Amino acid sequence: MRIRLARFLNEYGMLLVLLLLGAFFSAATYRQQAPVGAAAARQVLSAVKNLPGPAPRVLVAAGDQPGDAEFAAQLQRALPAAGAEVVGVVQGDPRDARAALQKLAAAGGGRLDAVACTQVAGTWLVFADLSADFPALGAPRVLVPRSYWWPNFLKAENLLNIANQIAVIAIVAIGMTMVIITGGIDLSVGSLIALAAVLAAGFIRDYAGGVAAGPAGMCLACLAAILVTGLVGAFSGAMITRFDIPPFIVTLAMMLVGSGSAYILAKGQSIYQLPDAFTWLGRGANLGGLPNAVILMLLLYAGAHVLMARLKLGRYLYAVGGNREAARLSGVPVRRVLMFAYIAGALLAGVGGVILASQLKSGSATYGNMYELYVIAAVVVGGTSLSGGEGKMFGTLTGALTIAVIQNGMNLTNVESYTQKVVLGLVILGAVLIDKMRHSRTGPPPAA
Repeated sequence: MRIRLARFLNEYGMLLVLLLLGAFFSAATYRQQAPVGAAAARQVLSAVKNLPGPAPRVLVAAGDQPGDAEFAAQLQRALPAAGAEVVGVVQGDPRDARAALQKLAAAGGGRLDAVACTQVAGTWLVFADLSADFPALGAPRVLVPRSYWWPNFLKAENLLNIANQIAVIAIVAIGMTMVIITGGIDLSVGSLIALAAVLAAGFIRDYAGGVAAGPAGMCLACLAAILVTGLVGAFSGAMITRFDIPPFIVTLAMMLVGSGSAYILAKGQSIYQLPDAFTWLGRGANLGGLPNAVILMLLLYAGAHVLMARLKLGRYLYAVGGNREAARLSGVPVRRVLMFAYIAGALLAGVGGVILASQLKSGSATYGNMYELYVIAAVVVGGTSLSGGEGKMFGTLTGALTIAVIQNGMNLTNVESYTQKVVLGLVILGAVLIDKMRHSRTGPPPAA
């Protein structure tokens, strides 16, 4: 039983931690919620249908909060179809509502059966005693959407926001997982994100037509930027495999080269002469409301999982990280495997840079700052051993989501940014400590 429990915790421990964090932040952000937009309109429409008498006369009132315009437009379309008469639409503040009511009363158009309000508009004092203030209108009912209790953390828009914000880090973490599994490290990915963003934006501005660029030109520009980062990864891999320079030193040097190159190419400025369509990848949501960047992230993780779990190349990556000399003697092409890992990591950093440029609709050398640390943190928290030879793509995705949930939950609970850094640092340290304790129980890994 103990062995099964240990195996379960080893396989799904971080997923359990992620679920517990979600439960904690759900409880901590449990608040009274007010429906907005179309959801609020549907509730009020249902209440109007239950009013006695035929063809009730309704005044629609909304403020200037997010979703209020959608609320008013939805009711303006739906009420006549439900047999009600819309006598006016107010969108603004209490003064606008009072003016509309005075106009209706002065016109002598008859009774007013209901005022359909957003929850905020329902608190306006002008609606507090309509029968006394405007006797000509009768005794209209004030209809507002019912409030309910729900965690802010579990709101659909918040969960999608978490996924969209972590997409770049999670995608780059795929390549970092491969590199760390081989026993290496890549500190250059943050700079490559910035370099790819600057190159993609620059290519679109200078060669694809700028704000008038078409889809084909934008795709070619982004592909060229990703290929350039792949060449940087190939150079890093060659330095490591051919000259036996430690990965830490090589990638540290390329981090500086990549960052400096991005600043030189951008001339220290942001490149923003990009078409609106360029945001399709970073901000678009074309499949059931799921962001396009998240869909790409999931597809890449599915492909990476197949590679690591089902293909020979994945087995080679684990073998090189577990014991490089034994892998070489077994016929594994160690140099080619290492080259693949660093090239793949650089290419995925390029993809992350293109997504970040699309999200922000610009390219800047400041993008990707500190991302290499967050990427490594996601990989380590996800259970990949820094000693090499051990790790899973599903674990890396769980680690990235865990970091995103911690940051998002702390933002929702108003934890200051300095404290967030302390918490995140302790989480990373705890993940590495757990990894060391696990290896101390099973014995040290074979020497590379």
